[in-house]
Amino acid sequence: MKESDSNDSTGNILIAFLLNLCFAIIELIGGVVTNSVAILSDAIHDFGDSLSLGVAYYLQRKSKKRGDDKFTYGYRRFSLLGSVFISVVLLFGSMIMISESIERLINPQESNAFGMIALSLLGIVVNGVAVIKLRRGKSHNEKAVTIHMMEDVLGWGAILIGSIIMYFTGISYIDPLLSLVVVIWVIINVYRNLKETFSILLQQVPPELDISKLEHIIANLDGVKSISDFHVWSMDGEKNIASLHYVCNPDFDSNKVKGSIRSVLLREGIEHSTIEQEKLDESDNYKGRRECR
Repeated sequence: MKESDSNDSTGNILIAFLLNLCFAIIELIGGVVTNSVAILSDAIHDFGDSLSLGVAYYLQRKSKKRGDDKFTYGYRRFSLLGSVFISVVLLFGSMIMISESIERLINPQESNAFGMIALSLLGIVVNGVAVIKLRRGKSHNEKAVTIHMMEDVLGWGAILIGSIIMYFTGISYIDPLLSLVVVIWVIINVYRNLKETFSILLQQVPPELDISKLEHIIANLDGVKSISDFHVWSMDGEKNIASLHYVCNPDFDSNKVKGSIRSVLLREGIEHSTIEQEKLDESDNYKGRRECR
């Protein structure tokens, strides 16, 4: 990830944090004025989300640090911690929303529908701006934050639809039904994001790479007698890393062969690679060796 992209990621999360915090304060005041328990509970929910966004912002900044004696690969994976943290907050908030929605279905309550319409329109605009800023983010931290902001946009959309219906018909159970639909959408997307995040933490081969095909290409490069101990993983879902051992054909320049291997890896989006040349007798120590041609 380029430095400018990293700066944009951090700045986008900061904007989302500030928008969310300011709007949570507006919600708190609006919930009291409209006598809406749904809006008041969402205000509390947003104050908690502001905390999680603040943590996500800190971890995103931390992930920009270069490697040192403690973390030789750098701090990129700290952004994954932000993704996990905010996903857990989203799941916890979703459980609260489910409980609140079920309570509202059992015991419908009347609220100031006109005031809810005005506040929901403001909520859609404020959170929509944050989504627009974050939607092109590549880091899993940004993706988790985007899901959070989309949850708020859809939640306010549900409140808008529900409040319009309540304003004209007096039917009060539409709002909690729409809220449950939003919660289901959020849980599905949080699950997908957490699945991707944990696959990175467990060093799964990046899904965009076909390691068997890549291994075949390298094993059949000119001068490569065989390869072994080939591993590919990702630091944070963006920067891919590889390591492998190879035996060079004695008739070829080993440095040129190593350069060819590195070029193949770079072409496949692997920025950092560790390539070790072995002698033929050393190669017997490794299982899974692939002979060329």
